[in-house]
Amino acid sequence: MVIFALAIIGSALGLLPVEVAFVGAATVMVLIGILTLQEAYESIDWSIIILLGAMIPVSQALESSGGAELLAGNLRQVFGQFPAAVILTVLLVWTMVLTNVVNNAAAAVLMAPIAYDMALVIGASPDPFLMTIAIGASCAFLTPIGHQSNTLVMGPGGYKFGDYWHMGLPLSIIVTAVAIPLILWFWPLF
Repeated sequence: MVIFALAIIGSALGLLPVEVAFVGAATVMVLIGILTLQEAYESIDWSIIILLGAMIPVSQALESSGGAELLAGNLRQVFGQFPAAVILTVLLVWTMVLTNVVNNAAAAVLMAPIAYDMALVIGASPDPFLMTIAIGASCAFLTPIGHQSNTLVMGPGGYKFGDYWHMGLPLSIIVTAVAIPLILWFWPLF
């Protein structure tokens, strides 16, 4: 617990980047024998590492090919006459839908360049757009495959695939209703 607490304190005070602090803490735990190398290796979710490794080039291709800019331009054509809050809502909802089908990190990696280019297209700060993607990618409430926690409770809870909509849809609506005003308040558009 002390090693973990030191990693948190070190990253919270800005002494070390988060990734360095926690990898360092894990390394120290292995070196002093609290955690075996086998246990450390088995705790890594390799499917997510591989998925992210595959999605990052897709995201880069989307950005470098002009696909993100094209999608942002199309979004502007369809929603350009609406206030920025509507555009943020569309991005949030689309990211929420996507994160229920693919991993949340992959959804964020795919949607971030589109949101960034959308902000540039309408002349706004990218911060609220990127925060919208971060929040939307964290809201995998509609399917058991959207997040591993959803999958873990499916069997023991006796849930069916469609059961997740009963609580997930109202929760997604609440998140949208709360997130958009708060994003615009904490991260102004201009």
